Amino acid sequence: MTRPPLPDALRARPIAHRALHDPARGRPENSRAAIRAAIAAGYGIEIDLQLSADGRAMVFHDETLERLTGAEGPVAGRSAAELGRIALRGGSETIPTLAEVLAEVAGRVPLLIEFKDQTGAMGPEDRGLEAAAAADLAGYGGPCALMSFNPHAVMRLARLAPGLARGLTTSAYDPAEWAPLSPETCDRLRAIPDYDAAGCSFISHEWADLGRPRVAEIAAAGGAILCWTIRSPAEEEAARRIACNVTFEGYLPR
Repeated sequence: MTRPPLPDALRARPIAHRALHDPARGRPENSRAAIRAAIAAGYGIEIDLQLSADGRAMVFHDETLERLTGAEGPVAGRSAAELGRIALRGGSETIPTLAEVLAEVAGRVPLLIEFKDQTGAMGPEDRGLEAAAAADLAGYGGPCALMSFNPHAVMRLARLAPGLARGLTTSAYDPAEWAPLSPETCDRLRAIPDYDAAGCSFISHEWADLGRPRVAEIAAAGGAILCWTIRSPAEEEAARRIACNVTFEGYLPR
């Protein structure tokens, strides 16, 4: 299996978590406005993907609409056209498709694309999100990398988009914070056992857990270490002792 390297641009530029969002300034998370702001500032951009009812990759973090919009119910229960008419809280923006975001970014800054788990249990079920995103990414020329907490999703991406860098989003997996995942699933994922099987070239790890020996093993084997989510210069300084780059929000890195 090929193991495409993490693009250099995703090492060089701090990565804005869910784009450079600030609802107080009309920039909801994962919105076009937040994406434009990150481009203007020269930051990389991290975005999240969920699947619409008609099989389109949507740029949205949550499984349901309540926190981020005035609507209710699962994202997967609405078509892309319906989702595209729903206003995001904190501005006049609506929910974009991945294709729209790729057209907006157009390779000007690097993209780190997270595929949200579609199973609720990090399971192997294929709901079609990876295939939908791979179709949108075909022919995209800008620097990007793909990742998921769900190893099965990353393994699908290895087949569907073998030329794009892929990695695992990883964590300390405290069971108290990851319900309804079982403690046994948390124990397994904490060890990052699927890194090689999925042909990964990087991880994006929970920053407060960067001292874990498994992270050092991956780095020693040549893997790139990114981290999430940094919220202050002090946290960034600490994280960069181990990580080659940071995903940030709530402040502006240099």
